[in-house]
Amino acid sequence: MSAKIRKLIVQVDETRVEMGQALATPTRKAVAMAVIENPYAGRYAENLDELVAIGEELGGLLGGKCVQALGIAPAQAHSYGKAAIVGSAGELEHAAAILHPRLGAPLRTAVGQGAALVPSAKKIGGLGAAIDVPLGHKDAAYVRSHFDAIEARVADAPRAGEIVVAVAVTDSGRPLPRVGGLQASEIQGKDGLR
Repeated sequence: MSAKIRKLIVQVDETRVEMGQALATPTRKAVAMAVIENPYAGRYAENLDELVAIGEELGGLLGGKCVQALGIAPAQAHSYGKAAIVGSAGELEHAAAILHPRLGAPLRTAVGQGAALVPSAKKIGGLGAAIDVPLGHKDAAYVRSHFDAIEARVADAPRAGEIVVAVAVTDSGRPLPRVGGLQASEIQGKDGLR
């Protein structure tokens, strides 16, 4: 099953100045969104394999779009995250089927690996609904400087029978991080935590 994509949107958020402080290197976050047809809209189905397969397809597609938009090599990606908004003719489990079983592996390939869990969010929403895509360091979940989010929103989606799927990737942590914790330079990369 291939996703029936109505539209793709890619955005880059680049911060150059924070609290009056010019950043030596801008911090950048990209979010790629696909508005897809929900094959289970309006009906209950015990088996959600079509959405699981769509998640696998979109993990690589959207992750690759983010890396391309940032203009970096996959290994230069720092953080990632995923989210979905299901239209009113669907259910929350439809988002879970896309996001959890198989989206992560192709996303990790798109960003040059990634040992940490991919943070996620999901909700039911209507046209123009927004969702914050949570972000965490791709190799170590305890790197506080990379705890962040980026908003995903499509003005004309999701329609009742659609799902908005979003993947976010960064090339850095937050601007001016200073709350301590594990530093990116200290990552051991053994367990996805540290």
